Amino acid sequence: MTDLAPKYNPNEVEKGRYQEWLDEDLFKPSGDKKAHPYSIVIPPPNVTGKLHLGHAWDTAIQDTLIRFKRMEGYDTLYLPGMDHAGIATQAKVEAKLRKQGKDRHQMGREAFVKQVWDWKDEYANIIKGQWAKMGLSLDYSRERFTLDKGLSKAVRKVFVQLYNEGLIYRGEYIINWDPELQTALSDIEVIHKDDKGAFYHVKYPFADGSGFVEIATTRPETMFGDTAVAVAPGDERYKDIVGKELVLPLVGRHIPIIEDQHVDPEFGTGLVKITPAHDPNDFQVGNRHNLERINVMNDDGTMNEEAGKYAGMDRFEAREALVKDLKKEGYLIKVEPIVHSVGHSERSGVQVEPRLSKQWFVKMKPLAEEVLKNQKTDGKVNFVPERFEGTLNHWMEDVHDWVISRQLWWGHRIPAWYNKKTGETYVGEEAPKDIENWEQDPDVLDTWFSSALWPFSTLGWPDTDNPDFKRYFPTNTLVTGYDIIFFWVSRMIFQGLHFTKKRPFKDVVLHGLMRDEQGRKMSKSLGNGVDPMDVVDKYGADALRWFLLNGTAPGQDTRYDPKKLAAAWNFINKIWNASRFVIMNLPEDAKPAHMPDTTQFDLADSWIFDRLNHTVSEVTRLFDEYKFGEAGRELYNFIWNDFCDWYIEISKVALNGDDEELKARKQENLIWILDQILRLMHPIMPFVTEKLWLSMSHEGKSIMTAKYPETHAEFENKQADNDMAFLIEVIKAVRNIRMEVNAPMSSQIDIMIQLDDEANKHILDDNFEYVENFLHPKDLQVAADIEAPKLAKTAVIPGAQIFVPLTELVNVDDELKKMEKEEKRLEEEVQRAEKKLANQGFVAHAPEAVVNKEKEKKADYESQLAGVRERMKELKESK
Repeated sequence: MTDLAPKYNPNEVEKGRYQEWLDEDLFKPSGDKKAHPYSIVIPPPNVTGKLHLGHAWDTAIQDTLIRFKRMEGYDTLYLPGMDHAGIATQAKVEAKLRKQGKDRHQMGREAFVKQVWDWKDEYANIIKGQWAKMGLSLDYSRERFTLDKGLSKAVRKVFVQLYNEGLIYRGEYIINWDPELQTALSDIEVIHKDDKGAFYHVKYPFADGSGFVEIATTRPETMFGDTAVAVAPGDERYKDIVGKELVLPLVGRHIPIIEDQHVDPEFGTGLVKITPAHDPNDFQVGNRHNLERINVMNDDGTMNEEAGKYAGMDRFEAREALVKDLKKEGYLIKVEPIVHSVGHSERSGVQVEPRLSKQWFVKMKPLAEEVLKNQKTDGKVNFVPERFEGTLNHWMEDVHDWVISRQLWWGHRIPAWYNKKTGETYVGEEAPKDIENWEQDPDVLDTWFSSALWPFSTLGWPDTDNPDFKRYFPTNTLVTGYDIIFFWVSRMIFQGLHFTKKRPFKDVVLHGLMRDEQGRKMSKSLGNGVDPMDVVDKYGADALRWFLLNGTAPGQDTRYDPKKLAAAWNFINKIWNASRFVIMNLPEDAKPAHMPDTTQFDLADSWIFDRLNHTVSEVTRLFDEYKFGEAGRELYNFIWNDFCDWYIEISKVALNGDDEELKARKQENLIWILDQILRLMHPIMPFVTEKLWLSMSHEGKSIMTAKYPETHAEFENKQADNDMAFLIEVIKAVRNIRMEVNAPMSSQIDIMIQLDDEANKHILDDNFEYVENFLHPKDLQVAADIEAPKLAKTAVIPGAQIFVPLTELVNVDDELKKMEKEEKRLEEEVQRAEKKLANQGFVAHAPEAVVNKEKEKKADYESQLAGVRERMKELKESK
């Protein structure tokens, strides 16, 4: 056995432990083919920077599940990896290079990509260090990266197959364009924010000089791309002008007035300018009327030659100059300030520009239908909480085609080549043989295209004979935040179903967002982020993990609270001190923990082992249901209240006594329960449980390979549970009376216990040694027919009334006031129970056991109330 410091020090406990686990290869699957497989693939963090508290929350849950299942005997795989994060990482590296006065276009593609790989290597090492500090039991021999060779092969396979199936196509459409990063964005990479803007009301003159129409627009700089003005079909106001031509202000080009169902006659003037190259709705109108598509902007958001004298200006600079000229030439009617929702790039933060662009798309409807169909079968993906399945289904029902090409250099190059001579397009997993006549598409794929394959590409797919794929796919549980259901979860599901014909994971466990103490979302702009590694340095990884798992229910946000982390450290210190006490009280030749002999149990033994059984059963069930907060409460109550506050204290009577045989039995019981507690806690607190477990006599090199606790029928003893509850209530009641009258434990006092049922007398008689030790009575009377003294301190507990004659210490008037408060409390409890039982809805629909429990509580309150009233009567008579 090892000496333990008097106080828990997480830095000392955790130092070097992770490397020992790695050295002993404890994180790899067991290889036991008879065991059920259980697998989790880590949601790959982006190599853009350090991990935040959200990542810590993800991985704390995942590692707890893996350690729990490993101890239950499953063949577990916890697979690590990282995401190249195309836009995000390229943006970071470009920003870094700009500070050095460098530009990627000057550097060239090859040199720039090398710079990004250097960045990736730097931050991958940082992330691995953070995983280690969190204690994640990841199998690094299977580590993957979304740009590694195997995953690149999977990406090409998927692209080519979808293309051949007609589910990937290339075409000109209106897409979201990021002018700063100069790349296309998918709809979910656009964040809408309220911006100050304006409706600019502009005169569009008739070509025949007969007047003008009034057009309102929020983006006057796009008017150079106008190819029509539209009205609603049948709009009586404009039936005479349909077919006439207008002159585009400042440009002079003639454009027609057309009718189209897109126009809402109730909105504004009922006249809408149509700019097919710069608005998704206008694009559809243009298709219906065969209108020209005129792109008026360059990739960087500056105006092109179509804008005439405004060419080269930034789009917002051009807007300002154009509006001045419209006013000067008499075309501007008015400017109406508004606040409207405008799309911004999730990565660069700039306003997104809807613009016509030739891009690669995934046809989503057939893939979405596969998901919706599968969600109605037994093989569906289960969501925890269940309500988030509705979020998935809603997105799939209203899905749009997915633009997957990105104008970047960092990522999976699109496997498409264009023939320089013929213009022919070739799509294939490998380059064309006659490569000198072909040029590969310069774009890369959206990051989510490769991460959508993560659950199966990491396990060796498309090689379906790969042993890992055959054994560990589908994976069991995905743990992630609810904010990326659209981005990632949905895409993994439709790609998994389409390519493997199986769901990629059985369950999706969703947690919320980590907020600051004020409830605000953590963000760089607010400066309210918390580095999880700083938390580990201060409180330890085990305290952080305990806080994260007990913070909230699945799907709910939680607040970062240093006070709760301090409480977590305090709880671990309690476990530490209890373990230290047990270990220090073991004999030098102590044997490893072994099943105790229940025939030798006294009441406290029978009670604590029954409580242990209950805790094991509940925690196992709650872990399997992903209710970690509830499991934490069960563990806390058993360890702090039952084991530390009561069983250890009761055991000290035997440990300090002269009966060596009894002492040995208590030592055996203590070490068994401590061993079981450490096993129960290990999935959540791996470091401290390992340290304490290795400090005891036991068999095995790590608690990680120990068996998770199971229930034992011989430990079931509900009578002991009830009897011990009565004994504890007696002890607590007398202790409270002592505290109220400042009677220290060293002083002996007379105690009278009036029983409601004489049958309970044996509990106190059989455990007199405990009664004497914890109550320290001078004279103890226990009976059902005790005559209460005229002046006494009184406590009413279920099954008994306790009187402590305190003639010299108690003021009768003060005692009556306290009893009146207790009378009022008990009256309210009785009324509440009566009201609940009078509710026919409750009685008719609640489980019978719940209704009966409420009836028992009502009877108990009525009994206590009668005792209080009787005592009040006696006190009044004593005056």
